[in-house]
Amino acid sequence: MTHRLAIAAACALAFAAPIAGASAQTYSRPTAAPRTTDASALSAQARQREIHERFERGVGAEERSDWAAAATEFRRLVVLDPPEPKGSTARYDLALAEIHLNHFDAAAALLEEALHRDPRFAAAAANLVAVHLRRGDLTAARAAADRFVAFAPDSVLALYSRGITALRAGDLAAARSDFRKLIDTDPSYAVAHYDLALVELRAGRDDAARVELEHALTLSPAYARARFALGTVLMRGGRRADARVAFDRCAHDAVDPALRALAIDLRDRL
Repeated sequence: MTHRLAIAAACALAFAAPIAGASAQTYSRPTAAPRTTDASALSAQARQREIHERFERGVGAEERSDWAAAATEFRRLVVLDPPEPKGSTARYDLALAEIHLNHFDAAAALLEEALHRDPRFAAAAANLVAVHLRRGDLTAARAAADRFVAFAPDSVLALYSRGITALRAGDLAAARSDFRKLIDTDPSYAVAHYDLALVELRAGRDDAARVELEHALTLSPAYARARFALGTVLMRGGRRADARVAFDRCAHDAVDPALRALAIDLRDRL
């Protein structure tokens, strides 16, 4: 593998934005239904009971990673259309299921609906950026990231989302600015040092990239992706022995089997 391909592989690993876990918003447990014979009251009680029960089943399916079952429950909840915060939460949780089912267009539409109902729903905003990146729609991703930063300018997640989107779009100045803000906010944030290193790699500033990668690895010694990227920088600089050590350590620490295999391949070629 050439040095250029190795650098490209290191950068590509950064573009898989993580998807947030279960919804931060939850449904409250319903109180005991009052005794009544009024038809409309009984219908309302039955609807509230169904909302609660379907939410519980949907969350249980999420915890089992049974995304098809989760989608079934949350689709019914969206039809029931409970008031806020339940309405945006149902759409958010359905979007998570659709993401895991690789239905990215549907997920994007649901996250937009959740944000329309709750414009400051940070988890929905972050996932919307990630979904647009998965869809390959950089224009939509940048618009979603800008909107996220606009309502949460000090949010680490918002800055990270916008920085990753800018990096994916090749706007290195914007990406560098956002990742630098993250580091200024929290110098111990290893991921920000790693992402800034990727910016510097793309800009051809290997020495600056190496410094950021070393910061990341000082903060998180088992950070396999950072170790892999450091190996590519060392290899490109002619430090083959040091690069081999870095790839060997990456292979030891990597959880991702694809990353481990790539590190082993490069190690064995040196």
